[in-house]
Amino acid sequence: MYAVIRTGGKQYRVEPGDVLVVEKLGGEPGADVAFSDVLMLGDGAAVTVGAPTVEGAAVNATLIETRKGEKVRIFKKIRRQGYRRTRGHRQPETVLRVTSITGAGKTAAWDGVVDLTPKALLDAKARNLKAVVASLEAAAPVAAPAKAAKAKAPAKAKAAPAEAAEAAPAEKPVAKKAAPKKAAAKKTDAE
Repeated sequence: MYAVIRTGGKQYRVEPGDVLVVEKLGGEPGADVAFSDVLMLGDGAAVTVGAPTVEGAAVNATLIETRKGEKVRIFKKIRRQGYRRTRGHRQPETVLRVTSITGAGKTAAWDGVVDLTPKALLDAKARNLKAVVASLEAAAPVAAPAKAAKAKAPAKAKAAPAEAAEAAPAEKPVAKKAAPKKAAAKKTDAE
């Protein structure tokens, strides 16, 4: 089953389980969003077209994140006048996961689990930026609640050896010998 919805002045064809990027909507990550502005419903060969919307139809989604979109560069130039201006703009957008479509006496639901991991964190993990990943996870603990529970258990296991090392008598650190300094080259009169 699929639906055509209208939001932010644009129309989108959605199915349960789709990830959708739309104009900015209000709400926190994990919030449920309902679209009642359904223009068309389709289920195989059966198609219901609204006039202008389908009565009683709704599309439900879960808000994953609100972020800034890709940068758009605006470049202005007047030739032979030395006039050049570059500006940029990043449009705010909202990422949604469509969870169910209801209408025409039928309901189609997505039975998966919505992952609230933001795109910035996924990109940092893909690029293996450990410092950025740590700062993003610390800034948004809501983003991955299942992963946070798994991450806490190994951290406690690592803390135990550190405590044991503190309890053991401390050994003096071995001082490293400094590398010998090289002598500067002498200048000759020929130079």
